[in-house]
Amino acid sequence: MSITTAQVLGLAAPAWETEDVAMVRDTATRFLEREVAPHYDAFEQNEVVPRELWQKAGANGLLCASMPEAYGGAGGSFAHESAIIEALGHVGVDGFGIALHNSIVAPYILHYGSEEQKRRWLPRMASGELIGAIAMTEPGAGSDLQGIRTRAVKDGNHYRISGAKTFITNGQLANLIIVVTKTDPEKGAKGTSLIIVETDGIEGFERGRNLDKIGLKANDTSELFFNDVRVPTANLLGTEEGQGFVQLMQQLPQERLQIGTSAVAMVERALALTIDYVKERQAFGRAVLDFQNTQFRLAEMKTEATIGRTFYNWCVAEHLEGRLTPELASMAKLWLTELQGRVVDGCLQLFGGYGYMNEYPIARMFRDARVQRIYGGTNEIMKLLIARSL
Repeated sequence: MSITTAQVLGLAAPAWETEDVAMVRDTATRFLEREVAPHYDAFEQNEVVPRELWQKAGANGLLCASMPEAYGGAGGSFAHESAIIEALGHVGVDGFGIALHNSIVAPYILHYGSEEQKRRWLPRMASGELIGAIAMTEPGAGSDLQGIRTRAVKDGNHYRISGAKTFITNGQLANLIIVVTKTDPEKGAKGTSLIIVETDGIEGFERGRNLDKIGLKANDTSELFFNDVRVPTANLLGTEEGQGFVQLMQQLPQERLQIGTSAVAMVERALALTIDYVKERQAFGRAVLDFQNTQFRLAEMKTEATIGRTFYNWCVAEHLEGRLTPELASMAKLWLTELQGRVVDGCLQLFGGYGYMNEYPIARMFRDARVQRIYGGTNEIMKLLIARSL
């Protein structure tokens, strides 16, 4: 079952949802319903979405929608990426990792890559030939990006990269990885650089295990090891070394807004499924929806969902105008993911014992939602960032 915001909340589309954005949403929804949803249980069991499906997504225009047409993209904006991410949530296939590929990895190349780099990598990302990942987190460094230990040492016209990364989304399939590394450990944050590693056939690169997660099982999340991996100095993102930390800080707001996209879409799906369920489920001779407690809980959740959607739509509008501040993005990530946790938990309660059964979609949503308050910077870090603006 896929749903729309209008079906659940009765809200009109925001101004940024133009006709072409709506078309992208419809295309994404049809593709996901046809190609992904029927096989999603198998993807969850195998803990990976097959590479062929990425290539099909590329052929249907769902990869790099916001990249310029000159580089193989569709020439859209974050509004188009939002439509695709919302379709993932509304169809219920949140573990297909195209959102990170599209609106996190590709923008780094677009904003900081040289012309040669953009022409070399972006068209292949748009087709699905290259699957993107960004390797930030390490066993000893999560939200504190200044604490990374991966090192890149210059050796003539190459870098030699050594270090370990963990919790890397798309880690088993990715063959284009942005590696956050120290090119000058003595300079702290100012010694951080981003270097692209194409993994196909490269020596010294190893994938660790596909990590056994609580939720988002269909998404491959991995350990990665760089054992003196040799890549050309031309793979550095930016005009010189030491720009990596600034680049990360500039792009993290969109990443955090994207997490909010997933959150609000899941909230709407959870409500739609629950409303349908309580209309049909009988208890004590009447529909569960007829009980005042059910009505009050759903009234509260629908109200909060409407507030969340309205806030989200405004944040997207601000982002499209270049006004999304780090503080506002942190607020969106914090509030919307906390809302997601509350609503999904409340909806599961209304399913009763069936909500605890894995065969019901609400159980999967309960598992999948939990990580949203952790990645992209924990919600505790979001509070610190917001507090700095006081």
